[in-house]
Amino acid sequence: MSTFVAMECKVKRGKRALVRAGGSWGRHGAAAAVLDGGGNSLPDLLPQERIDAIVDRTRKGGAEIVNLLKTGSAYYAPSAAAVEMVEAILKDKKKILPCAAYLDGEYGINGLFVGVPVKLGAKGIEEIIQIKLTAEENTALQKSSMSVRELVTVLGCISEKRSNSEGTEFRSTVIAGRP
Repeated sequence: MSTFVAMECKVKRGKRALVRAGGSWGRHGAAAAVLDGGGNSLPDLLPQERIDAIVDRTRKGGAEIVNLLKTGSAYYAPSAAAVEMVEAILKDKKKILPCAAYLDGEYGINGLFVGVPVKLGAKGIEEIIQIKLTAEENTALQKSSMSVRELVTVLGCISEKRSNSEGTEFRSTVIAGRP
């Protein structure tokens, strides 16, 4: 989606960071914002009909990739995202990207890993970025997080605070009763 927004705004991809909060676009929707230093949201930059067209194209992006590559597309976006995250960490880019982060009150959500915009640098997630959400976007995010919480409960997952050998704290999620 960030490529489509960059094309629409006529800026080079990477000059603005498009982020979304919440789950998949299809199930509950997701909140999207463009962070360009001013924390502008998409409605600040584009008319609603253009946003709707970009969201629709994003939803259909897999089919577009298949038509271009003539092979499957399921690997492309996750692998490109993983490369972008690793590069941000290894090169200490302090880049804003959407990632699953453990929320402790951010967005009104506690004790859950949720897809939100974060600043990635040499220390991993260095900051959780809170974007201004409309009432509709906040409702979609809360519904998405409730679905995740239900799944976590069904699976019996537990989030634990741990430390590595150097004393750096991190969170991990385990399924109850398993190592």
